[in-house]
Amino acid sequence: MTSQPAPFVIAIDGPSGSGKSSVSRTVAANLGAGYLDTGAMYRALTWWCRHSQVDLSDQQAITAATLALPLEIGDDPLAPTVRVDGTDVAAAIRSSEISGLVSSVATVPAVRTELQRRQRELIDDIASRRGACVAEGRDITTVVAPDAPVRILLTASEEARLRRRSLEVHGASDDAAIEATRDQVLRRDRDDSTVSQFTVAADGVVVVDTSDLDFDGSVAAVMSVVDSRRR
Repeated sequence: MTSQPAPFVIAIDGPSGSGKSSVSRTVAANLGAGYLDTGAMYRALTWWCRHSQVDLSDQQAITAATLALPLEIGDDPLAPTVRVDGTDVAAAIRSSEISGLVSSVATVPAVRTELQRRQRELIDDIASRRGACVAEGRDITTVVAPDAPVRILLTASEEARLRRRSLEVHGASDDAAIEATRDQVLRRDRDDSTVSQFTVAADGVVVVDTSDLDFDGSVAAVMSVVDSRRR
C-alpha cells in the first residue's frame, strides 16, 4: 500500500512591495496548492473594527474584536476570498483607509497571538486538504510555521518596492506616484518591525532578492527553491 506524501508547507515573508502576495499566489497555482494571505487577516480585522466602531486606540477593545472576528478566508490562489460576518471585504480591505490603519491593529501583541493561532490552524487544514499550502505574510517563517520545509524571505530594494507598490495602487511609477506611496510602504514596515522580524532571514530561511527580477523571474526564483527542497 503506497503511503500518501506528507502535507507540504511553503512559508514566504518579506517587506511591503517585495511581491510576496502576487508571487505566492502564482507559485501556489503552479503547484496546485492552497494559498493563505495572512496579511489579509489583519486587514480584515481592521475593517471589522471600523465596521463595529471599535476605538483603535483601545487595545483591549481591539483584542475583544479579534477573539470574536467572524472571518472566512478562501484558499484558491486564483480567486482568494475574504469574508467577515458574511460580507465580501476582499476589495474593501485594500483601500487606502485600511492600509493606513492596519498597523494600529497588527501591532497589538494579543492580536498577533490570536491571529497566529488561527493561521497555524488554517495552514494545517489547507495543507491536509490540498496536499500543500503556500502561506505568506509577517511572522510566517519564524513564528507561525518555523518548521515548514520551505521558508523564504522575499526581498527587494526600497526603490523597487516603492515602484511596484505605486504601480499597484496608482497605476503609475513616476516620481509623484512613488512619493504618494512612500509613506504607506515605509511606515507600515517601520510599524510592523516593532513586533515582527522580516528584514533579516532567520536560520534556515532562504533569501530571494527580486530587485532586478521581473515578475516571471521572481516566480522562477521561488520555484527553484521549492523544487530543490522537494527533491
